[in-house]
Amino acid sequence: MNGKLITIGRKELISFTKLELQKIEAKIDTGAYTSSLHCHDIGLKEQEGEKILSFYLLDPDHPEYSDKEFLFEHYERASVKSSSGQVEERFKITTEVQLGDKKFNAEFTLTNRNDMKYPVLLGRKLLRNRYIVDVSNEFLLQEKTNSV
Repeated sequence: MNGKLITIGRKELISFTKLELQKIEAKIDTGAYTSSLHCHDIGLKEQEGEKILSFYLLDPDHPEYSDKEFLFEHYERASVKSSSGQVEERFKITTEVQLGDKKFNAEFTLTNRNDMKYPVLLGRKLLRNRYIVDVSNEFLLQEKTNSV
């Protein structure tokens, strides 16, 4: 572990620098191992003989929705167990994120979070050795950023 852990709240704003998404509300979930990102029309396409992952971020009614198709050549498949114990196969990508003033690469599984309040869930793997969660607060990184 390098240095001091940064305290974050139970909700924070996260930016996906390579995916052109800025300050999206994320729920911090220390019960989840992996982080997830809300997408739709997730699937594989063939381009020049290669399978490419294709997806659209967020929902059309979300203020940050762009109707832009994102394509990833590098992806994995992951089995994710929900809090109810059901296992779901998902695609997983690695992309650059910004949380507060810190930028780093993080893994996200892609899933339809239509029924969920927050389009982004941040799990333990992303938080480990970087952040500590104060569940009695929210948007602590915004307060630090705004007060500088």
